[in-house]
Amino acid sequence: MTKARIVLVTLLCFVFPLAGCTKPAGTPSPAPGASPANPTEGKHVASVDVVKATAAPTEISPGSSAEAIIHLTIQHGYHINANPPTYSYLKATELEIPTGDGVTAGLISYPAPLQRKFAFAEKPLAVYEGETELRAHLKADKAAKQGEQSISAKLRIQACDEQVCYPPGILEVAIPVSIK
Repeated sequence: MTKARIVLVTLLCFVFPLAGCTKPAGTPSPAPGASPANPTEGKHVASVDVVKATAAPTEISPGSSAEAIIHLTIQHGYHINANPPTYSYLKATELEIPTGDGVTAGLISYPAPLQRKFAFAEKPLAVYEGETELRAHLKADKAAKQGEQSISAKLRIQACDEQVCYPPGILEVAIPVSIK
């Protein structure tokens, strides 16, 4: 190999990797202290990071029923899809409760959704924002053992902001149940 080719190969080995570290032309740098036009730009947003779910303690007598309440807090600037969602391709908010020690889940009630218009959809979407509650009907068997237990439920969600929807996620929710 000639000396000119060695210099060219060496130069290319250093220049091309550095080219990937620069901003594309035409993308102005924000002024120091200025926030970007899109607050989520450059950030990875996970659905489970913008929604918190907590369950209120539930008391049930053996052979009877009670309602478990799961409180959702959706971070400001985000929403989650309602159940049912407006479009079939959107992932609905969905609570799944397995059978616990002598406790079975029945009907799950989802709140009435808000109807909001977004730039990325033709018609208003059915969503939940801010604070809302899901309700689950729980029934204790007559032979259910008295005492405290925790039922591990799964809450499937898909969070979106004003411009995009993020990959769906699953929140683990512990439902404290006391059999009296």
